[in-house]
Amino acid sequence: MLRAENLTKRYRQGEKEVVALAGFTYAFPLGATAVVGPSGSGKTTLLNLLAGFDLPTEGGVFLEETPLHRLPEDARAEVRLKRMGFVFQQWNLIPTLTAWENVAFPLLLAGIPPKARRERALELLERVGLEARASHLPSRLSGGEQQRVALARALALDPPILFADEPTGNLDADSREQVASLLFEAGRERTLILVTHDLELAARAERILHLKGGRLAREEVLRPTR
Repeated sequence: MLRAENLTKRYRQGEKEVVALAGFTYAFPLGATAVVGPSGSGKTTLLNLLAGFDLPTEGGVFLEETPLHRLPEDARAEVRLKRMGFVFQQWNLIPTLTAWENVAFPLLLAGIPPKARRERALELLERVGLEARASHLPSRLSGGEQQRVALARALALDPPILFADEPTGNLDADSREQVASLLFEAGRERTLILVTHDLELAARAERILHLKGGRLAREEVLRPTR
């Protein structure tokens, strides 16, 4: 569904040209693909290009047969809203909205009617074990609870692609396990692309892509692709 072809990103740093990603080609199948590598290996650059937050210097990103890299920004934003979900290390919840209102926010942007928005948000909060916290503001939730709300929000429009960037990086051990279990459960139904430094978390994916120096060094298949 999502594939990268010769994906390359260069930028200027003073008089020096930096190659953040070079010649990355990969088709992401259903299930979880973890992307690992040392700092500066190109992980975040890859995620930003795949999601259309940034544009490549060379090569392209294709969602089915749509060249995402050739779309104008408003069209890329529409693709992100309706076909992609995002879970970041920082939860990025809107502080003035309750848990259910945060989950419902993508539904609001997509024009879903109020009653259906609330029903869908409460359904997702129940799925992540937070139905009793639906009316709480983010400030009244723990870090693990906020990340579960963020995951529920990412799933609001049932996107076929889910991106997770260090989703357990700021959590304690118990919360890490809760979020990881929910994340990989969601990843069974869609394409999950997980960027992480946590090799134990990465080992729960179907496959691991090892980046080094902005290049795909190797692919490690842990479980058969479905």
